[in-house]
Amino acid sequence: MTKLFAKLWVVVALGAALGVILLSLVQVSPALSTVAQAPRLVPAILNGNPVSVLYVTRSSDTVLVRCYPGFEPSMALRPMGGNSPQGEGVLTCVNSEPDRP
Repeated sequence: MTKLFAKLWVVVALGAALGVILLSLVQVSPALSTVAQAPRLVPAILNGNPVSVLYVTRSSDTVLVRCYPGFEPSMALRPMGGNSPQGEGVLTCVNSEPDRP
């Protein structure tokens, strides 16, 4: 009876492992997906400096930006490379107080 249970557990473990492998192969990659994804931050390099890229994919997404006191958010818009109709923007916090002499 003990050998039967040992064989049963081996079969269950192998079946679970095979199931996990098959499910990981069947998943659709995000590049092929047609559903918009939630906003996410991805590390990148801009002009040689490390930055975080915020990908916003749905028109209903809202992004909260907080700057230190005396600064305000500023966005520079530009088209993406090539003939892409998409645009991108660089969001920074700029000094909102006028320069003092």
